[in-house]
Amino acid sequence: MMKNRIDQLRQQLQEYNDAYHRLDQPLVADAVYDALYHQLLTLEAQHPELKQTDSMTEKVGTKGLDIFSEVRHLQALMSLNNGFSEEDVRKFIKKIQDERPNDPLELCCEPKIDGLAVSLTYENGQLLLAATRGDGETGENITANIMTIADVPQRLNTLFSPEKIEVRGEVYMTKAAFLALNQSSEKQFANPRNAAAGSLRQLDSGVTASRALHFFAYGVGFVSGWAQPATQSALLNCLKEWGFSLTGLQKVARSVEGCLDFYHQIGVMRASLPFEIDGVVYKVNDFGLQQELGFVARAPRFALAHKFPAMQVETTLLDVEFQVGRTGVVTPVAILLPALVGGVTVSHATLHNQDEILRKNLYIGDQVIIQRAGDVIPEVVRSLLEKRPLDARPIVFPEYCPECSALLEEIPGQVAIRCPRGVLCGAQHLARLQHFVAKGAMNIDGLGPRQIEQMIEEDLVVTPADFYRLHRDTLLQLERMGEKSVDNLLASIEKSKLTTFGRLLFSLGIHEVGEVTAHSLADSFDSIEALFVASEADFLEIPEVGPVIAKSLVTYFSQMPHRQMIVDLLALGVQWPLKKTDLPLKGQTFVVTGTLHTMGRHEVKAKLVELGAKVSDSVSKQTTAVIVGDQPGSKYEKAKALGIQILTESEWLAALTSK
Repeated sequence: MMKNRIDQLRQQLQEYNDAYHRLDQPLVADAVYDALYHQLLTLEAQHPELKQTDSMTEKVGTKGLDIFSEVRHLQALMSLNNGFSEEDVRKFIKKIQDERPNDPLELCCEPKIDGLAVSLTYENGQLLLAATRGDGETGENITANIMTIADVPQRLNTLFSPEKIEVRGEVYMTKAAFLALNQSSEKQFANPRNAAAGSLRQLDSGVTASRALHFFAYGVGFVSGWAQPATQSALLNCLKEWGFSLTGLQKVARSVEGCLDFYHQIGVMRASLPFEIDGVVYKVNDFGLQQELGFVARAPRFALAHKFPAMQVETTLLDVEFQVGRTGVVTPVAILLPALVGGVTVSHATLHNQDEILRKNLYIGDQVIIQRAGDVIPEVVRSLLEKRPLDARPIVFPEYCPECSALLEEIPGQVAIRCPRGVLCGAQHLARLQHFVAKGAMNIDGLGPRQIEQMIEEDLVVTPADFYRLHRDTLLQLERMGEKSVDNLLASIEKSKLTTFGRLLFSLGIHEVGEVTAHSLADSFDSIEALFVASEADFLEIPEVGPVIAKSLVTYFSQMPHRQMIVDLLALGVQWPLKKTDLPLKGQTFVVTGTLHTMGRHEVKAKLVELGAKVSDSVSKQTTAVIVGDQPGSKYEKAKALGIQILTESEWLAALTSK
């Protein structure tokens, strides 16, 4: 039983971690994540026999996106342990004092900026490379985009530059810039942190330059050819002299009370600061003592992040409405008396499911506590039972779909109910059309919810294939569709016709089929026609496909409306490059590691797949060869130990020209 709970927590945290770090799309509030993480940490401590080396408690961040080449940090960029109470701070400081009972205590206190951690590598004073935190060992190469940030000096302002140094800090977006971006952009970012991360992960550095990003420096990693100052506070002064911006709010404390005073002072200032913070950080000031204290697992023993409590306010739960999503799942949404939480007016919050409502004992009419921890997704924390009015009433889930009146059904094994009518349900129909045009799918710009709703109302679009039947004259008659908008939309529709098999399959919105599974299907089947006649057993041969997905695929492709829609898409010009039968690397498996200079890692992987190879993230006896760049790390060492062929970047390029 305990093992199941621990496994569930690990899986849940990994999903939240990937969404937050890789996709910049947080699924839960920071406080929810922290609580689950703390629960996992406690359970693993109580049951060490169940702890695994790949647990979330042993990792930092997550693997980066494939669109950027990888950079291996010269020194690991660690995360910090979190403290949530004064008692946590006292325990942290007591451990330090136990190590040095006779030495005076000094801690450098700094605000914890809610931004994106990056590492900047300088050689002889010149900015050479910039990378995200990634998993702490390897990050994403964002050098071109970092160069557009005015707060990042291209050259250090000193005559005595280190030979090589990694400067660490946070890229952030001010509150004002965040609000302006959301007002002018169709895509709405959840908070300034995610807006900064999304802006920094742009393939076009011109987009990054337009987003008004800033950078605060807070420390260094690897250093060579330079005598580092003896303390953290002196290092911050040095970084300022070199041309980096600091918060200007750092302070050296010499007692527990001094640290807690700083925490409360910054807490009072928090709302008036131009940038977001989610706590403060205490670091042992003396670098010598830092070295002695060292690290445990994923974090240093000499530092602690003292997190602020979630921003909470009291308001009234006025009503509950039920929304139908793309897959038909019905989700309860709280309608709240509008309340200002962390500078944002909140009037709606998801209630997730019936179990969540029962657990929190929520009634319509209740006074409730709501929060936006980390300024992410609004949530109802609890009801105030002592304030429950006499006319409060229970939340009753509907028996029939609120959109199409179909009888709702329970989903086996899940705490959810679903409308079974699929595209015949208006809400599901709209959501599926939105999914079809999304970036990860057919990537048609200029088709937001309002435009698609108009097209449905005017009977212009019934199935996704109808997007490819739209005419200029018809579109010009729609509201807010001028000539330029229409021409751009038609160009985007035309461009989307040349796609990949995997993108097309993902765009179909097949129940239980995500992006990874869609691309695995594309790798395993030669044509769409082969999918039409495949059995559950055929689908189960794919590693990513289990019984539930296999059944969903057979159901989808056996239905004539779906087949007809796909045939229509092909007839209207949607196409993708056919697989070559004489692929020179077919049946071979490659691993790519280290920093490559002529071709980025993403380009190398794409070329390998084009030539028929399978690309893996791990080295095994089945690996054909490992392509290595600079600082290749453990994969290179494992390949040598297993006697697997190793190709340098130049050897790979030479082999490529002969293919």
